[in-house]
Amino acid sequence: MVRMLVDGGPIVWILILLSLFSLAVIAAKILQLRGVTGGAERREAAFRFWGEGDRVGAKAAVEPAGAPADLLLAQAMTGLMARLPRKALDDDLEWRGNAEIARMSSSLRLLELIAMVSPLLGLLGTVLGMIQAFQELALAEGAANAALLAAGIWQALLTTAAGLIVAIPAALAAGLLGARVERAGQAMEAAVGRLYAIEDRLE
Repeated sequence: MVRMLVDGGPIVWILILLSLFSLAVIAAKILQLRGVTGGAERREAAFRFWGEGDRVGAKAAVEPAGAPADLLLAQAMTGLMARLPRKALDDDLEWRGNAEIARMSSSLRLLELIAMVSPLLGLLGTVLGMIQAFQELALAEGAANAALLAAGIWQALLTTAAGLIVAIPAALAAGLLGARVERAGQAMEAAVGRLYAIEDRLE
């Protein structure tokens, strides 16, 4: 393994650093997003309380929670209890929801960038390695054997493999975590919309 890393050259070491960085980002995002799609039962209880006219109980049902949909729902309840104009409340909830989505989406672009750049770095290493291999073949003036050429080629292809090894987990993580953020955003929108529907029926 050490020999492979040495033969791969500086690009392999760059890819190793990118891999370690992406793994750290993935771990941090998993911890950050582990509960963002939860809280459905709490919100159901809150909707039931609100529909029964127990606004204080409804708000208390979601206030201790940490899911973005719970936080936004509690803010919507606060606005309705304070009898804020619907337009002003909508504007307030919109920027709060956008800020929450931006917070959840932070660093996902980095993973997407790593997934895009890593194969290109690997390809660059392969091209440079192939150039070097054929230069050695040309300098040998026909005296080089097939084993020497094959060694140069596999060393060159090593960087492509390394680039793909780095890119695949980063791309998968970016896609899966991005889907979780999207579901959390949909839950926020659905929670506020359902609260509005219940409130309109009570009026």
